[in-house]
Amino acid sequence: MAFHNEHAGETAARAASRSPVALALVALLGAALGGCGVNRTQIATDIETDARLRHPIALTERAYTVDLFPTGSTIDRRTQEQVAAFAHRYQRLGRGPISIMTPASGPAAGPSHRSVDAVRRELARNGAGAHVTVSSYPVADPALAAPMRLAFDGIGAKVAHKCGEWPSDLASGSSNRGWDNKPYWNFGCANQNMIATQVADPRDIAEPRGEAPSDMSMRLRAITNIRKGDDPATNWKMKNTSIGSVGN
Repeated sequence: MAFHNEHAGETAARAASRSPVALALVALLGAALGGCGVNRTQIATDIETDARLRHPIALTERAYTVDLFPTGSTIDRRTQEQVAAFAHRYQRLGRGPISIMTPASGPAAGPSHRSVDAVRRELARNGAGAHVTVSSYPVADPALAAPMRLAFDGIGAKVAHKCGEWPSDLASGSSNRGWDNKPYWNFGCANQNMIATQVADPRDIAEPRGEAPSDMSMRLRAITNIRKGDDPATNWKMKNTSIGSVGN
């Protein structure tokens, strides 16, 4: 019985001696796991200061249109170029049918109706082989030029919310609210909206394009220069012209 008590005392002593080490390991493990967490305070601060996060650009469905003003029984060169550009845009971004809307009355009704077949052929010739629907729309004022309108639905880009929102004043005279050293809420929204409107392919905002093949001639030139011991960099030659010699 005495031996059992002595062995139990040794076990308790070893456990007591290992407890600080165990506590230290637990603390280190907790710190490591804590580092894997998300710093929500930092994310909130970034959204408050970064216009790209506060006014994100989103991909949406939108209607693409072009107005044509045919003047004769067929379409002229300018109208052909507009239809060709419209067809190429449909190839990149469009889906579904293409609609042609002509004025139902007025001076432009006749030329528009006579130009429908020519517009169809121009669309097909430029690769827009989608189903084409033809309809008419009422003209409110016959004195105004009524266009023939082409339209299709496709993918577009826009700011996820409406610009021009002011949830709070820039500064308050009766309190210190709004006097933080942070950009105001609407800051950067117009720039984001301009980028979304001007981008050629809205899909570039979501994902980068596939990598194109390398330029073999440039690669072989660089490898040849390295084998010869020359600098593989491109040697750009610049020639300065003095202002006094211009025009002589």
